[in-house]
Amino acid sequence: MTTAQFEHQTVLLTEAVAALAVRKDGVYVDCTFGRGGHSRRILSQLGADGRLIAFDKDPEAVKAGEALAAEDGRFTLVHDGFETFARALDGLGVGQVNGVLLDLGVSSPQIDDARRGFSFRFDAPLDMRMDTTRGMTAAEWLASADEAEIREVIKTYGEERFARKIAAAIVAQRDSAPIATTRELAVLVGKNVRTREPGQDPATRTFQAIRIHINRELDELHAVLPQAARRLQEGGRLAVISFHSLEDRIVKQYLRAASTADTLPSWVPVRASDLAEAPLHLLGKPVRAGEAEVAANPRSRSAIMRVAERSAGEWREEAGR
Repeated sequence: MTTAQFEHQTVLLTEAVAALAVRKDGVYVDCTFGRGGHSRRILSQLGADGRLIAFDKDPEAVKAGEALAAEDGRFTLVHDGFETFARALDGLGVGQVNGVLLDLGVSSPQIDDARRGFSFRFDAPLDMRMDTTRGMTAAEWLASADEAEIREVIKTYGEERFARKIAAAIVAQRDSAPIATTRELAVLVGKNVRTREPGQDPATRTFQAIRIHINRELDELHAVLPQAARRLQEGGRLAVISFHSLEDRIVKQYLRAASTADTLPSWVPVRASDLAEAPLHLLGKPVRAGEAEVAANPRSRSAIMRVAERSAGEWREEAGR
């Protein structure tokens, strides 16, 4: 199968690029290239002196990115996770940037390609790695992790109330035969989930949890936010699109902390104008996909975008700044 067989519909394409307020001579970073929807739109708004750097771990996305780089000298693709943001930019000789975009989660081609093992809709090897060139597969992790670790991952990253039963069943099953395919895992989980929200497969939360763990998705998000925000020039924008509550909670808490100005007790004789300005300020309300986009691409239903702009305030170490 080729990547052409798996189409990706870029979520919040117009809204995300508009949020960056692209300058023709600016330097921008797309932390999640995917199949290049956002990147191509940004490039279309850059002038000859503009520059775009993109990150991706997925080998198929990297192929698409390398093809684009061969066509457009303003574009550079980094085959690595975005937690390497600062180090990668240093290696490219890039200092401050005018905008950073993160479109989190799994792309449609990753979900729809059965070989990747992300979806319980297909019977396929239980892989789940975004970068198939390195790291442990989901099957290997399930075969080696102890019951307590499996339970904690499913409970924390899947917010699954039946995590204890599922973990115990996984360990009991692997004593007789390893869990090697998506269908084997989905069937096992289904037998141990008593109730589920209407329209949701019993395996949904468990698959999400294992995928997040295998790819260290939340760890990477925690790592990239301060790196990206600190690289913004004054007036530069950070836009983050999340697809589930765990991601959005991390983004919301970080942006809130970085956009909160210093406060002092009311009795301290200091004018508000003399207090240090926060290094970021939030722009508008969170943005969600409109009815037309959701109708055309149901996977956009859960998307939420938060945007912040770099102010003149100085960064501090306290409160995650």
